[in-house]
Amino acid sequence: MDNLSTFVKRLRDVMRKDPGINGDAQRIEQIAWALFLKVYDANEATWELTRGFKSIIPEEYRWENWVKNDSLTGDALIEFVNNKLFRALKDLPVDENTHAFQAIVKRVFEDANNYMKDGVLLNQVLSLIDELDLSDLKVRHGFGEIYETILRELQSAGSSGEFYTPRAVTTFMAKMIKPQIGEKCADFACGTGGFLKSWLDELYEPLGKKARASDIKLITNSIYGIEKKQFPYALCVVNMLLHGIESPEIIHGNALTQIDDVEDYEDAENGLFDVVLMNPPYGGVEKDDVKGHFPAEFRSSETADLFIALITYRLKPNGRAAVIIPDGFLFGADNAKIAIKKRLLEKFNLHTIVRMPKSVFAPYTSITTNILFFENGAKTESTWFYRLDMPDGYKNFSKTKPMKFEHFAPVVEWWNDRREIVEDGFDKAKRYSVEELAAKNYNLDLCGYPREEETILPPDQLIRQYKEERARLTADIDRVLAQISNLLGFELD
Repeated sequence: MDNLSTFVKRLRDVMRKDPGINGDAQRIEQIAWALFLKVYDANEATWELTRGFKSIIPEEYRWENWVKNDSLTGDALIEFVNNKLFRALKDLPVDENTHAFQAIVKRVFEDANNYMKDGVLLNQVLSLIDELDLSDLKVRHGFGEIYETILRELQSAGSSGEFYTPRAVTTFMAKMIKPQIGEKCADFACGTGGFLKSWLDELYEPLGKKARASDIKLITNSIYGIEKKQFPYALCVVNMLLHGIESPEIIHGNALTQIDDVEDYEDAENGLFDVVLMNPPYGGVEKDDVKGHFPAEFRSSETADLFIALITYRLKPNGRAAVIIPDGFLFGADNAKIAIKKRLLEKFNLHTIVRMPKSVFAPYTSITTNILFFENGAKTESTWFYRLDMPDGYKNFSKTKPMKFEHFAPVVEWWNDRREIVEDGFDKAKRYSVEELAAKNYNLDLCGYPREEETILPPDQLIRQYKEERARLTADIDRVLAQISNLLGFELD
């Protein structure tokens, strides 16, 4: 293909004409399954030559054998894809002895859909994808970057935006965690694989063109992801294949229920990781059977809380984590949140919390988020808080003005030369001892944003913001009442 930069536009122009495609999420899902088969076919060709690999896909359904079949067009193509191809791939024989690279085909297609209804237009989409010469490493690398633009569109695709973390954020977190060759990184709610991609980038960057084969092998085996929902799972698999991971260890499942009791990870030989990078789902509510996998004191109904607890059980000794968490976790005063925060401070070194501006995840959500950095090695003595303000010239981030990595420059500069900063009478960066945090009843809502201009939000986001502010005020009131009752020498019911 002569110009990769026009690829997405050409696909979009074709799909807009199809009556079956409704919105960005369906368009991206449509691209994902077709692109997976194209990339997988390119990988199979290499494996067959070098490793005597035998395809799990029956000959009739291998990409080259049906996409280039001139008799399959119009209604015949739709009939073939819906009633033969998808059924065959969903029913592939897979068991515990099936190689991961083979089993991944069935997992990708378990809940995949063909939304297109016009066979002529579908044929045009498949032909465009087939033009890609993915055996050419330059083309594959270039298309890997183009694929990022496809995933970026998820951020404005309704509820699907939850699967995409802005690349500026994943890059910042990966850089601050300082990846080392030989380490293994996990993301227990990996979405489309943004954190894993940034992890790989950080490992490859210093190697340049002189990378040793032994290093490359360690890097390609250094990722682990698990994703509950089928759509982002498939997108993540394609993302990893495009970035040189031939057999990505990406699991379709729920990390919160992988083991009967998360405490068993403490004695397990496997299942622990050197690094965790992730943005847990937040705003969700878990059922009792999910909470039952955790010790009683950590059984929060909120998904994000359970993921923080999970991470504390799955970090290796001296392991490191960088995790995005909403404001509600910082100021939350319910029993589970306080127990999880106490565990972080008493058994881990929660050394840094970076407060991020509200609109980082716009337009998907306006909830204010934070990044927790902690290590499994020693208990916390003190925690640094740093407030990252909006860059000059920005009122809010948006689809047309997204957050960029250079916007993290102030906190990157501060990171290695930490000092307390006060601006206009408000703390921007400050260190608190663990005793001070305990005295605040583990309220970590510190170095927050002192002034915020009123913005008009959609009703659902306005309600969510109101609930968050109400919870913050309730937590403050409960804390003050507890202090007063302690002074008066009695306990509140």
